[in-house]
Formats: sequence, structure tokens, C-alpha cells
Amino acid sequence: MALAKELDIVIPTIRNLDFLEMWRPFFQPYHLIIVQDGDPTKVVKVPEGFDYELYNRNDINRILGPKASCISFKDSACRCFGFMVSKKKYIFTIDDDCFVAKDPSGSDINALEQHIKNLLSPATPYFWNTLYDPYRPGADFVRGYPFSLREGVPTAVSHGLWLNIPDYDAPTQLVKPAERNTRFVDAVMTIPKGTLFPMCGMNLAFNRDLIGPAMYFGLMGDGQPIGRYDDMWAGWCVKVIADHLGYGVKTGLPYIWHSKASNPFTNLKKEYKGIFWQEEIIPFFQAVQLSKEAVTVEQCYLELAEQVKDKLSAIDPYFTKLGEAMVTWIDAWGELNHPNAKAPGGSLNSASGGPPSVNGPAKPPVPPVKKP
Repeated sequence: MALAKELDIVIPTIRNLDFLEMWRPFFQPYHLIIVQDGDPTKVVKVPEGFDYELYNRNDINRILGPKASCISFKDSACRCFGFMVSKKKYIFTIDDDCFVAKDPSGSDINALEQHIKNLLSPATPYFWNTLYDPYRPGADFVRGYPFSLREGVPTAVSHGLWLNIPDYDAPTQLVKPAERNTRFVDAVMTIPKGTLFPMCGMNLAFNRDLIGPAMYFGLMGDGQPIGRYDDMWAGWCVKVIADHLGYGVKTGLPYIWHSKASNPFTNLKKEYKGIFWQEEIIPFFQAVQLSKEAVTVEQCYLELAEQVKDKLSAIDPYFTKLGEAMVTWIDAWGELNHPNAKAPGGSLNSASGGPPSVNGPAKPPVPPVKKP
């Protein structure tokens, strides 16, 4: 099930992308957008044979100008820049410490294929089906499921899971340092309307046309009082907007193999304030209301930004800054995705004098170079 002309793979990284060798059978037909975090003078090496464009911080500053302030620095939240510059209908994003997992039969799991299946089949957020995803082969709607709801709604997000290293917060890492996830649950389910979830960005796909402008991973990392809440922040925003607009969010299959446990003490420093703040943030999202006039993702997101500034700034001034960054993000998204906008033209190791990518003209114009 190849959608090479309709899907981009977005990867945030600070290192060489040797992990792509394991993914080569699955990823090679697709275009990669690599967002290099940290030092822009560092050369990131990509294995031969992949079609890609690579952006570092210099590229982000050049393309967005003052609006680059909304893109996090020294944090994997920078991946959302890749969402912004893509022009494809679907996005799959994965971390560079994630590898191909095996199913119980020992076969390699094509995570990308399963995400595509999830996104191309409807979701059922309004009524729970006890056989999970009724659109899978061998399943259907159970007795008592309303026929009026069986058509389902478009799926905006496919949230995959992980074997081996669980996605735990720092306190849980500290008390369960050796715990590993070995359970393969062969199930996909729609998260019900009105229910939030902790979204993980390491194995995630979404329909950019349906929900793209809401996939903003916030202000995290360098210069910010919080980290490791970027994907969760995006998930809360996305779920509220998906519920409002009538889209679905699925979670479960596919699994990837998460190979590295990050340092729990480092993580605790990043998460410390978030652990306390989330006890007020989550009730805010549970109670937030969007107006009937908000009929696009952008309109919904701008309303949400105003409510973040109005309701959450009492927790900490950071949320005023975050709300303003949300507005800047939407402005930048609109600028780069206007029908007359030119392709941004990321560079290949530009800081070391490398050539520009296949995407061609940028600001200032540079001659395009075809990348295999």
C-alpha cells in the first residue's frame, strides 16, 4: 500500500541517521523531511539512496524570519517545522531511536503500512465498539451498535505504540528502571469523543489536510521552563479540535521497537513543572469550548490560543508566551501553505557549504539540486 506521492516522513534528530538502514525496505519509496536540532554546524549524515531534504536552525530562521521564534530549539518539538513545510496529505513522524519491531510470529512490522490503514479507514468516536476497530478484516459492528453511526467519521490521527522501552515520565522511570513492554496487543481503537489522551510523537501519523495546523508541539527546550510535554500538548489541542470538527483519533497498532531509555534525572529536570501544571492543564482542556463559528482547524486553534492565554496564564507567565507562539505558528503555517507560496528550500548540511535540497528556491533564491 504505497502512497509515496501523498505522504512525507518527518524525523527530528541530532545525530547521523544510521537507524534508517533497518527501515529501508519500508521508507525508501517515501520522501523524508529531516529537522536537525541543536548545533546547525554539525553535519548530519543520511544513508545513501533516500530522497530527503534537511533543515537546520539556520534554515528555519531564514525561512520563517521573526516567526521562527515559535519553533522550539534543542528539543524534538522542532519536528513540527517539518509538518509545516510538507506539502503532502499525510505525515508519519518517528524518532531516531525507534526501530522495526516484530509481531508475535516473528515477522517485521511495517508500521507505516498500518498507519496508512488506520488513516484510510473511518473512526468511531461517538459510540464504543467492543470489537475495537470494526473496519478491520474479521471484525464488524457488534449487536446493538446504532446503524446511523456505522459510517463513521474521517480519521485525523493514528497513534502507534512501542515495544521494549515504555514511554514513561521521569518518576515512573525512576521506580521502574528495568520495566519493558513485551505485550503485543493486536488491536486498534478509536478514542471516544470528549476523552483526552497522552499523545507520543515517536510513532505517529496524521492527515495533514484534516488536522495539520493543530499539530504544533509548543515551546519547549532551550529557554523554556518545560520540556517533554511537546507531543502531549499537541495531542490535547488536536483532540479538542478533532472532537469539535467531527474527526476521529485512533490508537493501538502499529508497534515500533523503542531502543533507548532517556536519562530519568535529566527528564525530571525537564518535566518537573509540567508534572504539577498538568493537573490544571488537563481540566482546562476537558472544559474548553470552541464556538460554532470556528469551522476550520486554524479558526479553532486561534480560539484555543486565546483561551490558553486567558485561562492558563494564571498558572505561569509561560502560558501567555505559549499562547502567543500558537498564534505565530498559525500565521507561519498560513504563509508557507498559501496557494501562491514557494517551496521553502531546506538545505543539505548548509552550514558546511552543502547544496540546497530538491525543494528548490528559497529566500534568497538558490539553484535546486536533485537529491537521489
